[in-house]
Amino acid sequence: MTTDDQDRAGEAAAGGEAMAAKARLEANLARIEELTQRLVSAMGQGRQVPPALQGPSHDLYLKAAGSYWSEMMRDPAKLMEHQLGYWGETLKHYVETQQKMMQGAQAPASDGPKDRRFANPMWDTHPWFAYIKQQYLTNAEAVRRAVSSIEGLEPREKKRLDYFAGQIVDMFSPTNFFATNPDALQKALETEGQSLIDGMENLVRDLEANEGDLVVTLADADAFRVGENLATTPGEVVFRNHLFELIQYAPATEDVHETPVVLFPPWINKFYILDLKPQNSLIRHVVEQGHTLFVVSWINPDPSYAEIGMTDYVEDGYVRAIETVKEICKVRQVNAVGYCIAGTTLALTLSVLKARKDKSVKSATFFTTLTDFSDQGEVGVFLDDDFVDGIEAEARAAGVLDKFYMSRTFSFLRARDLIYQPAIRSYMMGEAPPAFDLLYWNGDGTNLPARMAIEYLRGLCQEDRFATTGFTVAGHEAKIAEVTVPVFAVGCESDHIAAWDSSWRGVRKMGSKDKTFVLSGSGHIAGIVNPPAKKKYGYWTNDAAADSPEDWRAGAQKHEGSWWPAWMAWLKPRAGEMVPAREPGSKAHPALGPAPGRYVTGGRLAAE
Repeated sequence: MTTDDQDRAGEAAAGGEAMAAKARLEANLARIEELTQRLVSAMGQGRQVPPALQGPSHDLYLKAAGSYWSEMMRDPAKLMEHQLGYWGETLKHYVETQQKMMQGAQAPASDGPKDRRFANPMWDTHPWFAYIKQQYLTNAEAVRRAVSSIEGLEPREKKRLDYFAGQIVDMFSPTNFFATNPDALQKALETEGQSLIDGMENLVRDLEANEGDLVVTLADADAFRVGENLATTPGEVVFRNHLFELIQYAPATEDVHETPVVLFPPWINKFYILDLKPQNSLIRHVVEQGHTLFVVSWINPDPSYAEIGMTDYVEDGYVRAIETVKEICKVRQVNAVGYCIAGTTLALTLSVLKARKDKSVKSATFFTTLTDFSDQGEVGVFLDDDFVDGIEAEARAAGVLDKFYMSRTFSFLRARDLIYQPAIRSYMMGEAPPAFDLLYWNGDGTNLPARMAIEYLRGLCQEDRFATTGFTVAGHEAKIAEVTVPVFAVGCESDHIAAWDSSWRGVRKMGSKDKTFVLSGSGHIAGIVNPPAKKKYGYWTNDAAADSPEDWRAGAQKHEGSWWPAWMAWLKPRAGEMVPAREPGSKAHPALGPAPGRYVTGGRLAAE
């Protein structure tokens, strides 16, 4: 081939590439136009969130501002110290950055604290990004110091101010904005902008899927099917009413303990968190240890359940389930387990049964359960009247407390992990959500009946009646001291929903003389779903008397691995003799269908 031929071939190739690039550009522009139209349409459908549910009352900020300026008028030197410190640090950092940029420095330009949000090396090696990061951290520290210096607020108000100030600071992190996120910028360059289009598609998808509400998809919805690759432990639904399905799991051993176990999961979420997959299924583990296990699967209520209250959950839920288990197994007692709010309601039920002289429950196990709400932990920032009044108004109007509000509240307790980082990956980076079973479950929420939600928030969370004056339920003034059966309770070290020390205080107030408290490592979910094979987290025990959770922790012994074997060892002497394994159901309660049942996937009683 001659030189001229080579030149013409090169020109032709370049021309072909240019035409291909032009075609891609035109296709992308058309795609952007289509997505923009869908975006505008979807955003117009979003619900109008009541102001009371969008943030704390303005009174909190006004009171904080008043206290701040009042204090500064009394001690102006304090304000000057804060301001001079802030501006001095800002100017020093600005000058250092200018020098490094002039020198073309590529050595680490920032020695700020380590933060997962700033994992990209460019946050330290590139002077511009290092400057942005360090100035953000300086600003964040200034806000923290200003808030911490405020006096004259009640401790509860101060705690709320700390929390919401932190939320505002987190929201303004430079990682949350495309122009100041090096990961997103690099991805856009590497993909010639395709990541931005993919991100816009993800955004529009989420808005359309949630009728205009922006809810970040946390997991690949197509990767999981409940009953196929989640909640697969064999069993049968053996009872169904308007509140729950009762699942009896097939035996995994030739003989089983005589006393069956009935497990009540929280109706705030779906039960299969305890049966995600065989490797981490607590349900499967209990069955494999030779127990006849029944699990309650609660219905996801719609507005027709508006008047269902705590009494209905006790009578038509707990009492009915316990009686059904006794009938099927032909026994006089069961061992009961309650998780989170289901543990709280189990404790209420035990008080009611004691008043009725009903000894159906042989022992009770509580997972991350609050019965003493004198200290509400992290979630307490959402339990003042400004929020609860808004929740009550919304629930009464809708008939239910929509899962949207519950999910959003819990997500904001871990906003970096459950809101900002997923949004960055999905909308800025254009990445598909991961195939992560736990996050899939986290997005599979449920509603709460209006009356039940209000009774729980007012009478238990706010007024702490169960641990003080008594909580009226099922015709009885239930009190925590009336929980007198043997108790095994598990708290989780970093639980942001049910603080372990509050859980410990509740157990201490119970009237039982046989109480065991275990502190698991990790949080509200991972601390409970912690199978022995993983050998993670560890747990603490302390049989000595203690006057406070701090004293209990100081004297506790650390154990490696999972607390599950310790619970099984505790349960064994309370589970009776071994009897031939029981197949699910009985003549009076025949199998209605295979586990995981209808309610967990959205089926209704009316479909019978």
